[in-house]
Amino acid sequence: MTIATAIHKTTVPEPSTVGAYLPRSASFGRCRFCSAELRDVMADLGMQPVANAYRAFDQINRMEPFFPLRALVCSNCMLVQAQEFETADKLFSDDYAYFSSFSDSFLNHARRYAHESIRRFGLDCHSRVVEVASNDGYLLRWFHEQGIPVLGIEPTASTAQAAAAMGIPVHSSFFGVKTARELRAVGVQADLMPANNVVAHVPDINDFIEGFRILLKPKGVASFEFHHVMNLLRLNQFDTIYHEHYYYHSLATFRRILHEHKLDVFDVEKLPTHGGSLRVFVQHAGSGIHAVSERVEQVLREERLAGLDRVETYLGLNDRIRTMKHNLLSVLIQAKREGKRIAAYGAPAKGNTLLNFAGVRNDFIDYTVDRNPAKQQHMLPGTMIPILSPDVVFETKPDLLLVLIWNLFDEVQEQMSDIRSWGGRFMVAMPEVRVI
Repeated sequence: MTIATAIHKTTVPEPSTVGAYLPRSASFGRCRFCSAELRDVMADLGMQPVANAYRAFDQINRMEPFFPLRALVCSNCMLVQAQEFETADKLFSDDYAYFSSFSDSFLNHARRYAHESIRRFGLDCHSRVVEVASNDGYLLRWFHEQGIPVLGIEPTASTAQAAAAMGIPVHSSFFGVKTARELRAVGVQADLMPANNVVAHVPDINDFIEGFRILLKPKGVASFEFHHVMNLLRLNQFDTIYHEHYYYHSLATFRRILHEHKLDVFDVEKLPTHGGSLRVFVQHAGSGIHAVSERVEQVLREERLAGLDRVETYLGLNDRIRTMKHNLLSVLIQAKREGKRIAAYGAPAKGNTLLNFAGVRNDFIDYTVDRNPAKQQHMLPGTMIPILSPDVVFETKPDLLLVLIWNLFDEVQEQMSDIRSWGGRFMVAMPEVRVI
């Protein structure tokens, strides 16, 4: 049986047995937004390590903690959220290894946002841009080079130092009411407050959003980018679930959270980043500075048509992800039986969720590669797959290269196109297993 045959022979969903032996009345705590009791499991991915807890080679014998990884849906407000087992300061430590600038496409995405925002909101040398979760300066650098005053707020020392090296001032702190009040007390307020891919990462969502209300100028604008839960469900993107992601937002639930803190959505854009995201523009409630775009109601209508206002819509994911796991394992097992050598590209958190859930370790995948030097010479959490430089691919010539950062597949395919010279092929697991 060939690899292609293996894919097609395993696409029939199996009868559901998920949760059949668990009590239906099990409680998983309370919603971190509305405090309703959480009882409904959208996805149960078993016991998993912290997705960004990479280990150096000399830590191979160190004990590694595993925690239950479940995504729950609140039947009251429809906010999807993960159970909390580790505090944010442990998940986002000083040696945090995620650096946004190592993706060319994401740098270009940030540059376009900066240039469009400068034009749209009339930003100049008298304005101030305050970015929450500024990472390594991948976004603020574009405002900074235009002479617009900037400030980054970033709790992880590793990324904050990278931004500071570019001349970007950084306030090292987790953002919330306390930080917002401290900054406002010394005269800092924002004309523009971008917060990209961070509203999933804050355990106290109410404290976090209230900070924006405090720090935003009366005529200021905040913008938030986040992975759209509608795409997670529609495309079975279960690998985006991990412990560092506390939330998975729809526009409807996020708008409700904002409303509780006297902030209003006036525009929304659909983005291709991270498998399909939303960019939401926000102003102070009642300010009326910016007219509400018809795109807001359009996205809300699409969410209603997709059933995101009904808890039942979320509960079918569990069965689908188990079928995807079986498909991936079937293809990998067949490839090994055929004597194929398999490597991977990328060391993202999403890849760690996928590999640990599927039980794919270094008996299947020899190594993975990543452009980020902070991840190289480490091992993926749980699976102990070594992370090496991309140059190793051209030295060892694997038959299959499993692209774990599927959201950047086009970029990876261009960078690694020479693998075809020895007959190497690309492979992705999301939204379905494909060998390309």
